[in-house]
Amino acid sequence: MKKKIFIIALLLLIGYVAYQAYIFFLAPTNNLQGIYLVPKDAVLVVETQKPIDNWEDISSSDIWKHLQTNTYFKDLTKSLNSIDGIFNKKKPLIDFIGNRSLLISVHVYKHKKYGLLYIADLQKISKLNLLKNHLDSFISDDYRINKRMYHQHTITEIYDKKSRETLYVSFIENQIIASYVHTLVENSIDQYQEPVIGRDLNFIEINKKVGYDKMFRVYAQYNYIDDYIKCFSDQPNKIIKDLSKSLVYSGFHFDLQRNNVMIADGYTNTNESTASYLKALQKSGKGHRTIAKVAPKRTALYLSYAFDSFAEFYKNFESIQKENPAKFKTYQDNLDKVENYLKINIKDNFISWVDDEIAFLQLPPVYTKGKNEMAIVLKVTNKNKAKTNLDFIVKQIKKKTPVKFKQVDYKNYQIQFMSIKGFFRLLLGNVFEKFDKPYFTIIDNYVIFSNHPNTLKSIIDNYVAKETLDKSEDFKDFNNYFDKKSSVFTYINTPILYDNLYALADKATKEQIKRNKDYIICFPQIGFQLTPYVNMFESKLVVSYQDPAVVKSKEQFKDKAPIGPSETANTKTETTNTNLISISTKDLFKVAPIYPNDLNAKEYISRFPNGSTHIKVGLKDGVRSGRYREYYPNGEIKLKGRFKEGKQVRTWRAYDSNGNFLEKKKF
Repeated sequence: MKKKIFIIALLLLIGYVAYQAYIFFLAPTNNLQGIYLVPKDAVLVVETQKPIDNWEDISSSDIWKHLQTNTYFKDLTKSLNSIDGIFNKKKPLIDFIGNRSLLISVHVYKHKKYGLLYIADLQKISKLNLLKNHLDSFISDDYRINKRMYHQHTITEIYDKKSRETLYVSFIENQIIASYVHTLVENSIDQYQEPVIGRDLNFIEINKKVGYDKMFRVYAQYNYIDDYIKCFSDQPNKIIKDLSKSLVYSGFHFDLQRNNVMIADGYTNTNESTASYLKALQKSGKGHRTIAKVAPKRTALYLSYAFDSFAEFYKNFESIQKENPAKFKTYQDNLDKVENYLKINIKDNFISWVDDEIAFLQLPPVYTKGKNEMAIVLKVTNKNKAKTNLDFIVKQIKKKTPVKFKQVDYKNYQIQFMSIKGFFRLLLGNVFEKFDKPYFTIIDNYVIFSNHPNTLKSIIDNYVAKETLDKSEDFKDFNNYFDKKSSVFTYINTPILYDNLYALADKATKEQIKRNKDYIICFPQIGFQLTPYVNMFESKLVVSYQDPAVVKSKEQFKDKAPIGPSETANTKTETTNTNLISISTKDLFKVAPIYPNDLNAKEYISRFPNGSTHIKVGLKDGVRSGRYREYYPNGEIKLKGRFKEGKQVRTWRAYDSNGNFLEKKKF
């Protein structure tokens, strides 16, 4: 009897194994693509065919090791570390599953909160119900298992007793999905019947072009990127908002070089209904980037637009605007008003001399507290032609407006004022709306506009001192990763951008930024390029990594005052015999430089926070000239004398905070 039971059991076991073998090897396979399970509001999607091998490469890199010393970044990546911790005692299971296709998508699931969703392709292993039905047998005693149903799919909840967090897991055909946010798993299940991203023609277009090279593929969906940025900052970002409206998807294949440079090549498509500016660029070829010749070395952001010719770009820009007749009529009417009022011709007097590149420069906010210093740079075909036409426009403005601004000569460069309100916005759209009634100067074959004359002075000083981007070995080496010609090129000098962020932040944000400085400046250079390709753009993203100590050691990133408008200052130094250190002694007659925004003003006055006068001095063409008075916060006179052409002259007198005379000095 026992023998009979044993034979029956053996036959059943053989039958079961044979059935499982048939299921595993011979039965038809339903291979559901992971992208069909990604919820429609994904900001980023990262995909890899070899997650285990690639994870080992990344986790052993200098970049990852450095970032893991940061508490905030460690919190961001705790999902990856937690999943690894759940299964780390079951390495044979991981090895059995092997290098399967893995997707990680990023979603904003509530205000200022985002989560990650993981989707792994188990392929034929998904047919082994043992894995699905007995997942709890692979989990250690540090976790508690619960199961519930959602739309006919089982969600397994794996509760971590120590961290009190729950990982949610479910199986859909050949895919396993997991997240620490239960709504993301539920949204993924909802996609099973009606996928959105996977069927989006714009995504499919990018997906086909990206292919499956390198370590990772990374996709960005711009429609949700603004909400994602709000998770990190309360400050509105117009550039990000414009991107979210103008672009649809970017897709990259991504690799990590041995020299700690991350390179991503791919493609980007545009929103046909709103991206008139980008569509015009896409149709206008590409141009050489040369504005680095006049951009200061301490430029935080260099955003370049280039084309075969500006005239061709402008023609395409107007043509695309005509697709919206009402909008184009408003644009044309406003342009006609300006031309008729000033008796100028925009195409002849402006567009005709612009060459193949225009660019934005963002500089450290030294002269304009609470605001970034910005400049527009136009490369010109002929310097004399540009000057002649700009002089004519300025002359026409003076005839028609009460503005009386005399040009200022600064280090042999003329600074002039073009008082046409909203001129750049009218000519080229909202991208240029911040430049209203700008000052301008001409350096070499470049016309530079800025709302603040001192920004122009700073650019002139850096150019004269040969402290420009094209003289920076770091920039030149980094720029070699990109094509020399492009349509759009963005260069971010992160340590300088850090200074910008810090200067403009409130007290609480300043403390957070300062605490995380080493984790920001460790990526000193970031670049992004778009080049026309059929009906989309070829894209390239390059990010360099360096040890923060190395970044800080470089001369251009050391904490020092940037080159700016020069001022005369008198100092005394003395050296002791004991330590050979040069010590600056207090000079009662040393005056700080000033940076007036209005070069036409006759007087400059600065005030203390309590409203009392701090400095009062006469001006001539933006330079100190005439009587100078400096006061203490209590209103008592501190220093008085005279300036002539920016230099201290005649006899100066200094006083203490009680108004008592201290000393005088003749210059």
